[in-house]
Amino acid sequence: MADPSSYRPKPGQIPDSPGVYKFRDEHRRVIYVGKAKSLRARLANYFQPLTSLHPRTATMVTTAASVEWTVVATEVEALQLEYSWIKEFDPRFNVKYRDDKSYPYLAVTMNEQFPRVQVMRGAKKKGVRYFGPYGHAWAIRETVDLMLRVFPVRTCSAGVFKRSAQIGRPCLLGYIGKCAAPCVARVTPEEHRELAEDFCDFMAGRTGAYLRRVEQRMMEAAEDMEYERAARLRDDLGALRKALEKNAIVFNDATDADLVALAEDELEAAVQIFHVRGGRVRGQRGWVTDKVEAVDTAGLVEHALQQLYGEETGDSVPKEVLVPALPEDADAVGRWLASRRGSAVSLRIPQRGDKKALMETVARNAQQALTLHKTKRASDLTTRSRALEEIAAALDLDSAPLRIECFDISHLQGDDVVASMVVFEDGLARKSEYRRFQIKGFEGQDDVRSMHEVISRRFKRYLAEKARTGEWADEEGEGPGRDGAQALGPEPGAVPAAAPGAAASGTVPDTLPAAVSGEVSALQDEDGRPKRFAYPPQLLVVDGGQPQVAAAKRALDELGIDDIAVCGLAKRLEEVWVPEEDDPVVLPRSSEGLYLLQRVRDEAHRFAITYQRAKRTKRFKAGPLDAVSGLGDTRKQALIKHFGSVKKLRSATIEEICEVPGIGRKTAETVAAALAEAAPAAPAVNTATGEIMEEDDGGSTR
Repeated sequence: MADPSSYRPKPGQIPDSPGVYKFRDEHRRVIYVGKAKSLRARLANYFQPLTSLHPRTATMVTTAASVEWTVVATEVEALQLEYSWIKEFDPRFNVKYRDDKSYPYLAVTMNEQFPRVQVMRGAKKKGVRYFGPYGHAWAIRETVDLMLRVFPVRTCSAGVFKRSAQIGRPCLLGYIGKCAAPCVARVTPEEHRELAEDFCDFMAGRTGAYLRRVEQRMMEAAEDMEYERAARLRDDLGALRKALEKNAIVFNDATDADLVALAEDELEAAVQIFHVRGGRVRGQRGWVTDKVEAVDTAGLVEHALQQLYGEETGDSVPKEVLVPALPEDADAVGRWLASRRGSAVSLRIPQRGDKKALMETVARNAQQALTLHKTKRASDLTTRSRALEEIAAALDLDSAPLRIECFDISHLQGDDVVASMVVFEDGLARKSEYRRFQIKGFEGQDDVRSMHEVISRRFKRYLAEKARTGEWADEEGEGPGRDGAQALGPEPGAVPAAAPGAAASGTVPDTLPAAVSGEVSALQDEDGRPKRFAYPPQLLVVDGGQPQVAAAKRALDELGIDDIAVCGLAKRLEEVWVPEEDDPVVLPRSSEGLYLLQRVRDEAHRFAITYQRAKRTKRFKAGPLDAVSGLGDTRKQALIKHFGSVKKLRSATIEEICEVPGIGRKTAETVAAALAEAAPAAPAVNTATGEIMEEDDGGSTR
């Protein structure tokens, strides 16, 4: 625990201007990010006597070891920079709302030649129109099914579309009138795009004029005694009205607004958002967060708005945002929202009428979400705490292992040997900390040697990071590695012998091994931010038995690290092995601690085998052009597109290769030489007909 006075800036050192500040811990990890109109006034609040601070604030300032700041021109810039840093550093003492699920959206891929309507989750893509979010994917499919008879837009995947175009027959939806079948040229690309734009306009809330137009066309068809056409338009009208009924009408006018409501207690807060477009509720979502910083309702609202609109632009930011409490600097937040939208945004508290009534409904949803979350979390927290305590007791640890790292080796009969490192903190997976390794020190199958190499590399980087951040000093008072050491150490995978005088408890000798100090320059960052491998675990788990555990322990001993517990979980009998013990530790089958270790081990195995399969697939798909140094995917595709196949490219002259855009003479000579060295594959033969099948555009046979 640090004394805040030890890193308090000197009087007059902090500027009296807007800015964003960061608190860092002893490992240089950013633990809190904040913004202020006046950095001097705001930071002074953190260096009061601990008894006068909020308990959460006191915990933060005693965990921190330094503070730094960046001056900006306006409060709006401070708001944007604060959001960017919170997203980048993921500080542990900042309120961060996280979705309790990945909400599905109705998406229209307007960035394609033939736009496609589909369900999408995850990050939004450029050029795609999104509607929602929806509570369930089936709700989107029901809506789309009703709309397709009026707007027969493509819904098929790229593979189905290409297949239908090749055989000249549309899929079933094309036959029953729910797709305009652009794959077989029943409509032109322009006509299909117009259908997609009408679909988007209707989903965006511009419904009244379209419904009146369809009704007018139906009446005209009836007057002209075109009864079949009139009946079809009548059914279209019914389908559109039924689709509209699935979105509740909340305002009679064409209101575009987001309503944000909160429910909170001393420890947690839940936020619910209703998206109203065209007077109808078009989507709903919610988040729950721990109140890890001293923050009031206004602060929670501000954090929610940052989370909600931090990456949105244009119409995704509504004209009106209704909240239960205005942020501390409402004007700056309003200007920031307006900059995201590109026009004015009204940020206010509803006072009366329908909007206040709907806000009360949203607040009830938030309260229910918080209640449900606390019911689930109470059991979850108890279970995870019990699991960590059981592990600590079984392995005779001083305290519960809050950070666990697990390593696994994966290969296919000695080929594509890789390793994985997964991280669990407080019993939960922390996927941003996962790492993958390629075994470089040797070739072939040797799990024990591979484990030794991976553990050595991981903790050499940890020691290098400690040296870079200056957590110890050498005899001259300078941190090792700060002189930009040039030594690169031994070959990858080799492990240096322990230096004389290696200190205990995870510290390192005054003179680092060359392999450690040599990695410092590679890990340096412009702002001193640790890149990776900077934080040690309390428990290191390996997938395996005694040999793997011994290899991991030996790697740590060679680096002078002895404050990290090591164990292995063997798959056969789920036995827990510890170093230098002939007998395993056997946890009861019903033990929560064993279950947590199994989850950690299985996650490491999944992560390793996924990487190994990806490497194997890439190797199998490799062609002769992949061996050309400096030739990227874009220029490879340009070459194949220009010549039609690898076979034709192989027979081309250097001058002909130079005609391809982006290919210079030197590159052309390299390509020609590489293709000349690569022996062409034997032609494939159709065993039924005896026909020799030649290469197609991709270099495969047909």
